[in-house]
Amino acid sequence: MKKILFVFSFLLTFSVLFGQQTKVNGHKDNVVGPFNTPQEVTKACLECHEEAGNQILESRHWNWAEAPSKVKDSVANLGKKNLINNYCVAVSSNWARCTSCHIGYGWKDASFDFKNKENIDCLVCHDQTGNYTKTPTGAGMPDTKVNLLDVAQNVGATNRQNCGNCHFYGGGDEAVKHGDMDGSLLNPTADFDVHMGGQNFTCTECHKSENHSISGKSHGSRTMGTGTDVNCETCHIGEIHKNKTLNKHIETIACQTCHIPTYAKEVPTKTYWDWSTAGTDATVENDEFGKPTFDKKKGHFKRGKNLTPEYKWYNKSASYYQLGDKLDPSKVLVLNLLNATIADKNAKIAPFKVMRGKQPIDAKQNIVVVPHLFGKEGFWNTYDWIDATNKGMASVGMTFSGKLDWVETEMNWSINHMVVPAKKALKCTSCHGAKATLMDWKALGYPGDPKKAGNREKLGLVK
Repeated sequence: MKKILFVFSFLLTFSVLFGQQTKVNGHKDNVVGPFNTPQEVTKACLECHEEAGNQILESRHWNWAEAPSKVKDSVANLGKKNLINNYCVAVSSNWARCTSCHIGYGWKDASFDFKNKENIDCLVCHDQTGNYTKTPTGAGMPDTKVNLLDVAQNVGATNRQNCGNCHFYGGGDEAVKHGDMDGSLLNPTADFDVHMGGQNFTCTECHKSENHSISGKSHGSRTMGTGTDVNCETCHIGEIHKNKTLNKHIETIACQTCHIPTYAKEVPTKTYWDWSTAGTDATVENDEFGKPTFDKKKGHFKRGKNLTPEYKWYNKSASYYQLGDKLDPSKVLVLNLLNATIADKNAKIAPFKVMRGKQPIDAKQNIVVVPHLFGKEGFWNTYDWIDATNKGMASVGMTFSGKLDWVETEMNWSINHMVVPAKKALKCTSCHGAKATLMDWKALGYPGDPKKAGNREKLGLVK
């Protein structure tokens, strides 16, 4: 009898420490506080979860970059923290605003210590109260109104809201950056998203996590050929369609192409951002969605809703524009050029949101510049492009000639969410036939509709 009681006691203790019991009462029994700073919360977390600290320090979510690897002719660790985009352009010199979505505390400048475990924000990913928020301009620090003890006592496995608090709001507002991720995914119907609505998936159902490393291609991993990919075929194996022709399509057509016929279905997403008018006194008007088309701090915008993706060959890799790369100002600069073509056996036709914009460049050096936007001396307060550019370029160890110009840019954002069930997927006639207009077959490298006799044969390709 004593042995039975001992075993029961051991199993109960094990379940409390490793998850079974914590699902019932959170951490109320083993987190006592009080906590005066969020770092004190992290210190308490690491007392039990010792291994988590080292795991986070190695992750892309923490470093916003890949591990060092050879790119072009040099070794680099590329990622969100040092690549250019056509939203707010760059993280550097704008840290406190951009890093409000970092999984850490206090990344306010270039001196941030990425080896300090106590600056890891455990709560942002594991809060179950729904009350944990970060200050939008606070370099990752939580809002002072947050009850740290209450949140720390109520943590658990990540959910859609945890991930969405940052990923739904990239670019400064809801649905700005990602056209396929916004608050509509918190409680969708099955027709809106077959996984999150139909089966109540959390993000980690697909983005598997091991040792706090979350699978999925980031900006850096697409450039450097690293990172663990997320594929529909991981779960949907073999001949998943009853129709043999559809099964054959899987060889060259991404699942998302047919099963995400539209994106930004509920919340309009930004599609164009013109920085060249920022700082002027243009007239503020609202678009059809009731959103302003102009902001003196940021210039003119365009948005769209219920949009059809643009289709391109994709092999999960891209070549990113890097600071200092020369450009041709007479041409559109693609900030993340997709590496695949019709000749690539590993490529599939996939859907994209193509973000277009106009952003500042050094007119003499013909390079994209980094503007200092946020802060007392930033452009958003001074409206002085020359001073803001001087400060921003200095933050990345580069100089500015003093002469500014503008270049049109594009950025490809893959569409992977808002997956519809089969009944709402694209039909054969959406892409093929005399009346089909969805696919630009010539832009994809075909002489015409590949279903038409002879078009594939003209290429000498199986595709």
